[in-house]
Amino acid sequence: MAQKKYLQAKLTQFLREDRIQLWKPPYTDENKEVGSALKDLAKKYSDRLECSEHEVEKIIEEIRCKAVERGAGNENYKTTGMATIEVFLPARVRKDRKKLLETRLHITGRELRSKIAETYGFQENYIKIIINKKQLQLGKALEEQGVTHNVKAMVLELKQSEEDVRKDFQVQEEEQNKAEQKEKRIQRTKRGLEILAERAETVDPETMPYLEIANQTGRSIKIPPAERKALTLAMGYHEKGRAFLKRREYEMALPLLLDADRYFCECCEELLDTVDNYAVLQLDIVWCYFRLKQLECLDDAEKKLNLAQNCFKNCYGENHQRLVHIKGNCGKEKVLFLRLYLLQGIQNYHSGFGEEAREYLNKARQLFKELYIDPTKVHNLLQLGFTAQEARLGLRACEGNVDHAATHITNRREELDKIRREEKERRSARLENIKCLKKMGYPAHAAKKALHQAGGNLDAALKILLSNPSMWIGDFGPQTSSHGESPSQENIDQLVYMGFDTAKAEDALKVFRGNVQLAAQTLAHNGGSLPPDLQLAVGDSSMPSASPSDSASPSDSASPSESVSPSDSAGTSSASTDEDMEIDAVNEILEDIPEHEEDYLDSTLEEEEVIIAKYLSYVENKKAATKQN
Repeated sequence: MAQKKYLQAKLTQFLREDRIQLWKPPYTDENKEVGSALKDLAKKYSDRLECSEHEVEKIIEEIRCKAVERGAGNENYKTTGMATIEVFLPARVRKDRKKLLETRLHITGRELRSKIAETYGFQENYIKIIINKKQLQLGKALEEQGVTHNVKAMVLELKQSEEDVRKDFQVQEEEQNKAEQKEKRIQRTKRGLEILAERAETVDPETMPYLEIANQTGRSIKIPPAERKALTLAMGYHEKGRAFLKRREYEMALPLLLDADRYFCECCEELLDTVDNYAVLQLDIVWCYFRLKQLECLDDAEKKLNLAQNCFKNCYGENHQRLVHIKGNCGKEKVLFLRLYLLQGIQNYHSGFGEEAREYLNKARQLFKELYIDPTKVHNLLQLGFTAQEARLGLRACEGNVDHAATHITNRREELDKIRREEKERRSARLENIKCLKKMGYPAHAAKKALHQAGGNLDAALKILLSNPSMWIGDFGPQTSSHGESPSQENIDQLVYMGFDTAKAEDALKVFRGNVQLAAQTLAHNGGSLPPDLQLAVGDSSMPSASPSDSASPSDSASPSESVSPSDSAGTSSASTDEDMEIDAVNEILEDIPEHEEDYLDSTLEEEEVIIAKYLSYVENKKAATKQN
């Protein structure tokens, strides 16, 4: 199959270079049938390629038929508005996996999915459609999603069956259940990642897990909130997709990887240059298409691979000097370059560039020889109490030296333990500061924002809050407007005892709904009066009446240690069920987040070894397909 694609790509090159239009005479007659000149063309190109004339003629005829079919589709689109979509079917469809489907572009994604399922014999709810490297949205019209005439659509089937139709109802039902479970897993993944992305680093990691973004040394990176959420979602989808890749569940992996790509695009370029995740994602997407045998459906494979190469260069530095400066070596990252060169070789081969393919494949083979690990050395490190993953990474970092690898792994363990302790202390201090501000009566989201602006300094954060009541006053409403009650005389007396004017004290208590501490702090900070914007709030019945405990940012989820009284809880089984489902969704994400921070660099390279050998044999033997007259 790969050799045929190479010949197709090569012949397409020749046809373009010679400006031959196969859909016109003398190659196609007036009845759209093959013309006599096609045999002469096949003879000419078979001599250039040094392969069978019959094989070349057969492939040129396939190209001609597709060109004629495409031309008819273009004419039909101009006259009727009926667009043609090139549908790429799953691998289980043994023959004719590429089909043409006519459709209107004003229909919804759901209608197109239904049409594809009905036309090609799939169960509608168990297929996904990928167009323009995005998952087709069922509720939107095709034209709203950028679907155009002659676009390519890839069908992913969630079922694991290798047969077209099963008559046995019981087996069919089991397969439907499997597909349904897979779809539910995808939805749980999305929900779990959204929950984790909304949790800021201000939650207590001992009781409520969250995702932390760290640099190449393992230290957390400070990122603006909006970009932090996008990057967290991007990296979360990527990790979940990688988990499916490891299990070779490519149909499940690809939609998640494409979602990750979408969220990465919301991050600024400067941020992407500091982490290598975006480059690794590009490799994983192209790899996924390749393993699904749908590489031709990815029009910009070359662009993605070039993007990965440039991203590695920006992140690691020219000749990896930045990486060596940070980590002391670049041995482990060479695994990524092996995958890059391998995919570049495959992509060039499928595009008909044999010499370029040979060059990249040889570079991949050379790196494989460098990165190959003697199993005996891994065993020796296992005997010392290290894991197989640590052994592989350590040996590659130390060029195969067992003693140096053992020292490297030990030092890295100690370094990470130190970083984790420091990060935990930093988070704990921040949590304590937030709790302190909340005890003073400030809403959690305002406390977090002020601490962020103050660089974690509690006193400075308090000054920011007192100087900028607009940050938090929206969380309070005047007590009199919502409940018809005045502040208690006891609270007024407390403020008067502190030296404040009675009328000013009463106004302040109205604004802060009886919170003596906030009223006193604000009056003291403003010379005994309320600031002008708060004076306007007195008696304004349009203000919201939320209490401090009611106002919470998305990251302020209740931790398991916090109790909820029966009167505050809905008390229904559905609420409990929803909470359990969210916990399950989060736990399912966490199960696939690798413990080792360099998990993405660990590979046995067994799969790559086989593919390198296979494609090198294609390149080396492409001239061996001599003429067979």
